[in-house]
Amino acid sequence: MRLHMAKVCAITKKTSLMAGGYSNRVRATKFNPTGMVRKYPNLQKKRIYIPELKKTITITVSTRALRTITKNGAYATLKKAGIIK
Repeated sequence: MRLHMAKVCAITKKTSLMAGGYSNRVRATKFNPTGMVRKYPNLQKKRIYIPELKKTITITVSTRALRTITKNGAYATLKKAGIIK
């Protein structure tokens, strides 16, 4: 059984947005939208080792959250997000 990957970042809580789709010709007249498009965040499934707990966890995070983990450390970031106790 394959589980559907969440489309929400575990750390930053980023989720999808609705964006308006306009062609260049429509922009000239300003009206008649071509429809809405859903934009998804850049989510990655990562295994992160936490030396303080001596364990590895798998989480779905945005690339922005990966930078935060690199900067502040895995344990501090995951604790602040409420993923680990």
